[in-house]
Amino acid sequence: MFTIDAHLDLSMNAMEWNRDLKLPVSAIRQREAGLTDKPDREKGVVSLPELRKGGIGLVVATQIARYVAPGNPLPGWHSPQQAWAQTQGQLAWYKTMEEAGEMVMVRDTAALEKQVTLWKGELQKDALRKDGDREKGSGVGDKGDGNGDSRPVGYILSLEGADSIVTLDHLEKAHAYGLRAVGPAHYGPGRYANGTDSSGALNAEGKALLRKMDELGLILDATHLCDDAFWDAMKIFRGPVWASHNNCRVLVDHNRQFSDDMIKVLIERGAVIGGALDAWMMVPGWVRGQSEPRAMQCNLEKVIDHLDHICQLAGNADHIGIGTDLDGAFGKEQCPYDVETIADLQKLPALFGKRGYSPEDIEKVMHGNWLTFLRKAWK
Repeated sequence: MFTIDAHLDLSMNAMEWNRDLKLPVSAIRQREAGLTDKPDREKGVVSLPELRKGGIGLVVATQIARYVAPGNPLPGWHSPQQAWAQTQGQLAWYKTMEEAGEMVMVRDTAALEKQVTLWKGELQKDALRKDGDREKGSGVGDKGDGNGDSRPVGYILSLEGADSIVTLDHLEKAHAYGLRAVGPAHYGPGRYANGTDSSGALNAEGKALLRKMDELGLILDATHLCDDAFWDAMKIFRGPVWASHNNCRVLVDHNRQFSDDMIKVLIERGAVIGGALDAWMMVPGWVRGQSEPRAMQCNLEKVIDHLDHICQLAGNADHIGIGTDLDGAFGKEQCPYDVETIADLQKLPALFGKRGYSPEDIEKVMHGNWLTFLRKAWK
């Protein structure tokens, strides 16, 4: 089934983890054999061939670069200008992938509809080809396995954490080169908004940022906003809001997650919330660096628990989607044990079906709700 993943840090993996995402995941893992500089070496699950194999023809792909003030222990850049330069290097990687025919930017409705038509049409052909091969008793000619598949993966450019926006003029520049969504915060205190594991209302610069985003028609990504900043943003921002990768606080009690009251406001605003596959957000009691997915019974069923909770609050399946955050500085050691690569998202339709979700609602989860949101936001 055609699938949209609303949060992947592709350029970060390419540029900071030094991963050639044109290669199969198996080849990337082999290249990392013996490396110990990061805990997820040899454990990545994302690459462009695996996206194609999984029918994931459209993603929201990030730029990310944090500014850290003196005394901030988080990793990051020592000036906004450095952070901006880092995001420009990431943009250059996306453009290079476009030149190679690996990816294509989706920045308006025309490009959106073209990408959806391409992928839905090709996936239908793949299904017919597989049926024909099964009748012949052969798997030959199965283009859908990701081998030799030349379909470009579409990407919508998003900025995770706005620290790299040196001035609002830089936001205008970013919008001009294709930026379509902004999450004002990431982890800790930010230049415009405070994020996960911090607190505090929006500052004057943050409020001005939201007003400029409104003016430009940018999507607000509420993910990572601390509670104070979230409620401020909901009052100030009038444009389209989504949460690209967020789970439920009632199931895993942490400020990174949304409370039911926050989810209800997002539902009222017409938002879509993407279920994240970072294990510590999926199951309670996870200890980073110690817990193991199978021992914690962390599988794809757990993200369905979170998404189903949102459906119960909404009374429908119109506000949920997929936003995996896979390979977002973690790999197989911290994702569902039934995910070998991101192509295993294709296990989700059957799992939703077992929960009683209709075929129509399953399509909404896998791609339909994101498409409905984008068509409305970009009309």
